[in-house]
Amino acid sequence: MEKLKERWGIESNWAVVAIFIVFAINGSFAAWVAKPVTAFLGLSTETLSPWFYYPLRIILIFPIYQLTLPIVGWLFGQFKFFWAFEKKFLSRLGFGFLFKNDA
Repeated sequence: MEKLKERWGIESNWAVVAIFIVFAINGSFAAWVAKPVTAFLGLSTETLSPWFYYPLRIILIFPIYQLTLPIVGWLFGQFKFFWAFEKKFLSRLGFGFLFKNDA
C-alpha cells in the first residue's frame, strides 16, 4: 500500500481503497451502460455476427468508461486523482490537445 500511496501521491489508506473501489464499480457500470446503448443503436447478436458485435461493444465501453470514471471518482471523493488520471491517460493516447489550456 505504501508504494501505491507514494506513486499516486496520496496520503491515506482509505484513498487507495476508494480508488480500487472506483475502478471496480466503474468497469461494471460502463459494461452495464453499454448494453442499452448497443440496443438503442440496433446492435445485437441477432443483427450482427458475434465476431463483430462483441468487439464493437468493447469499443463502445471504452469511451463510456473514460467519461464516467471521473464522475464515479467524484462520488467517492477522489475526483482530483481521477481527473489527473484521465488527462494523463488520454494524453498518452494522443488526445492531449483536449487539455492544453487546463492547468
